[in-house]
Amino acid sequence: MLLLNPTKQAAVTTADKVFEQLQHAIVEGDMAAGSKISEPELAKHYQISRSTLREALNRLEKCHLIERKANIGSRVVDCTIEGLLELYITREALEGMACRQAAMNMTDDEIAHMQNMLTQHAGDKALQDGVSYYQEEGDVDFHYKVILGSHNQQLINLICGQLYHLVRMYRCQFGMHSPRATRAFTEHSNIIQAISDRDGELAELLMRRHIAASRKNIENKIALQQAEQESQET
Repeated sequence: MLLLNPTKQAAVTTADKVFEQLQHAIVEGDMAAGSKISEPELAKHYQISRSTLREALNRLEKCHLIERKANIGSRVVDCTIEGLLELYITREALEGMACRQAAMNMTDDEIAHMQNMLTQHAGDKALQDGVSYYQEEGDVDFHYKVILGSHNQQLINLICGQLYHLVRMYRCQFGMHSPRATRAFTEHSNIIQAISDRDGELAELLMRRHIAASRKNIENKIALQQAEQESQET
């Protein structure tokens, strides 16, 4: 789904609605990573035609949330350390670039809005307790707003259109409850300060470091979960 208009649009067609419901189910883990997708079962569940379902699945594939293989069928993508590394290395480069662009292009009103948003985030009890730093998708997500603030349509299409929900899938399933919660919020504050100071070089550096630290945190969690699983199987 390419966000040619970055503002979240209400679902219009049946395929739109099914796409959004499936997208949410995958990102939140209601449809398990790596699980096989049964088109007949989904069509029956949503009471839609197979052609409508396939339209929704095509869009999920473009968002990298499902994968299709000949003679095998469709599966929800698996959350692997290899996939994490590839995704976050790509994200680090692209969002770092978006942050530099935001320091150049974001309006004063947009910056003020983000500063107010961080003030609201600071009041979240889970963050205050240092347990987690969870942001709903879209306009209350710090990273989403920075990307839009770049005013670079190519970056918006690449990150928000093709990578955004896959990133959220990793974050929701492995990274929300974290000892990094308080530090992550502080890093967000420092990034928006660099943007406010119109220091693109510093803004990019801070964003790249922030995403690299997030990647390491999730990577450690995946490795720990895999070790626990292997221990239980032996």
